[in-house]
Amino acid sequence: MTPRTISANVTWQDGTLDRESRWRRLGQQGATIWLTGLPAAGKSTIAAAVEQRLIDSGRFAYRLDGDNLRHGICGDLGFTREDRQSNVWRVGQVARLFADAGTVALVSLVSPYASCRERVRELHERDGLAFIEVFVDTPPGECARRDPKGLYAKAQAGELAGLTGFDDPYEPPSAPELVITPNLCVDEAAEAVLMALDTGLS
Repeated sequence: MTPRTISANVTWQDGTLDRESRWRRLGQQGATIWLTGLPAAGKSTIAAAVEQRLIDSGRFAYRLDGDNLRHGICGDLGFTREDRQSNVWRVGQVARLFADAGTVALVSLVSPYASCRERVRELHERDGLAFIEVFVDTPPGECARRDPKGLYAKAQAGELAGLTGFDDPYEPPSAPELVITPNLCVDEAAEAVLMALDTGLS
């Protein structure tokens, strides 16, 4: 997906507070942690655990869950390839704003296409913002076994078409900052994500 051209009548408005001053006064740096993987891989569960730990330690964090965002900002999008690309781009833009504001944005989103995730990474890196890609590498069989939303069961019954990892492609990251496998419990996975965040901010 190519981002739409900005209107000639729109001008960026700078405020009186620059990013460095904002972050210094808040006492933390912003960043985006992008958890990608198949449906039911555990992305949302891990993101929620990381968010809880960050907040408990006094750090600003907010979870941008793919399903939650489809109740609002992405509610007009379907599941065609173009709509999935638009979904990732919108969420990436929102995450960038959170990170710029000094918050740790925790994105849990299937985001199946490598090129879309790379575009979001470039968006952050261009603006000097940390982007930590976390691949929740849960095999399809294990995802289908968990199936908390019943998506795989519906797909197998022919009641759902276009499920990522079943009859629609998923392109795993080639060089993520972190890979999480099912042998880690939620607490261990959350700790690994926090270590990757601290490394990315150092």
